[in-house]
Amino acid sequence: MTNIQHNDSKSSNRKKIIVLGSGPNRIGQGIEFDYCCVHGLLAIKECGFEAIMVNCNPETVSTDFDMADKLYFEPVYWEHLWEIIEHEQPYGVIVQLGGQTALKLAKKLTEKGIRIIGTSFDNMDIAEDRGRFSDMLKELEIPYPEYGSAYTVEEAIEVANKVGYPVLVRPSYVLGGQRMRIVINDDELEKAVVSILKHIPDNKILIDHFLDRCQEAEVDAIYDGDELHIMGVMEHIEPAGIHSGDSNAVLPPFNLTPLVVTTMEHYSSKIAKALNIRGLINIQFAIKDSKVFVIEANPRASRTTPFIAKAYQIPYLNIATKIMLGEKKLADFNYEKKLEGFAIKEPVFSFNKFPNVNKELGPEMKSTGEAIRFIKDLRDPYFRQLYKDRSMYLSK
Repeated sequence: MTNIQHNDSKSSNRKKIIVLGSGPNRIGQGIEFDYCCVHGLLAIKECGFEAIMVNCNPETVSTDFDMADKLYFEPVYWEHLWEIIEHEQPYGVIVQLGGQTALKLAKKLTEKGIRIIGTSFDNMDIAEDRGRFSDMLKELEIPYPEYGSAYTVEEAIEVANKVGYPVLVRPSYVLGGQRMRIVINDDELEKAVVSILKHIPDNKILIDHFLDRCQEAEVDAIYDGDELHIMGVMEHIEPAGIHSGDSNAVLPPFNLTPLVVTTMEHYSSKIAKALNIRGLINIQFAIKDSKVFVIEANPRASRTTPFIAKAYQIPYLNIATKIMLGEKKLADFNYEKKLEGFAIKEPVFSFNKFPNVNKELGPEMKSTGEAIRFIKDLRDPYFRQLYKDRSMYLSK
């Protein structure tokens, strides 16, 4: 019996860029990253490269047959990706536009000698590794919550007592705050750690001192190696402790002092420079007693990047992709922000389809999407009700 192998994909001689999507929609990662991938593909084609999309979600625009020069409708797993890379021999791969799913493949790509377009894997890993990231913040003299890591219940209890309760306990390298908990004593910590080890065995457990009753805000920015552009500063209405994906967020900030905003922007610049970012970065902040703390940094497009681009009517993903490719610098673009009043990011929940899910919000993300609402001023009834609800959270 003759084994005949046939390949319908004909590889061209053009310089190719592969864009990794985020796979199926899931909590913490969904249609927002499709927006990022689509604008990335358009930018790649505008720069004269062949744009190749790898994704397996039929609900997305990035998988439309005419969006990329070539579409591989395949799961975003290493085995599938490696076969595509061997066949196409791309100039490089973009992992910044497909959420955490794409970012997780950066290590394998680097080990195989495949070029990562934009920020290098090692610098992305500093942001992802809590220990390395905190060491960097310490060197930069940027405040951050005390932290530690553990692999067992005993180690976790020792770390928690060292950094001080309440603590935020979570597994490392997970999506949407999966199994993240705020605990206030050893008994609660033990239950949380046992749950993590049961469902995600052999995972390093991160333990951070939780800054209770503080404001939370975030910055989305683009860095080109020389200059930082702040796309937007967003203030969360809900206090820290509610996952950023579940929080209503206001653009621009409405209740942060100019000094706090300037400090956030200054810290963002120092972090982007230290990580040698090329392209996108999202940084989460906590503000307590007017002191700014850095919670985490995501060296990729965030869920809020498309929100900011739409609110300000600036093609930020197109700009960021061209900077990743080294084709442009920030000075080559015009940034005329067209927003009168405020834009509010509203989380969308699907509790009616999941009636048995606990509806109480916390550090583990539960929203399944987001919407945008424009208001002219802070007297808007919708905003006033949101802010009233925030007071209820703080009074608990």
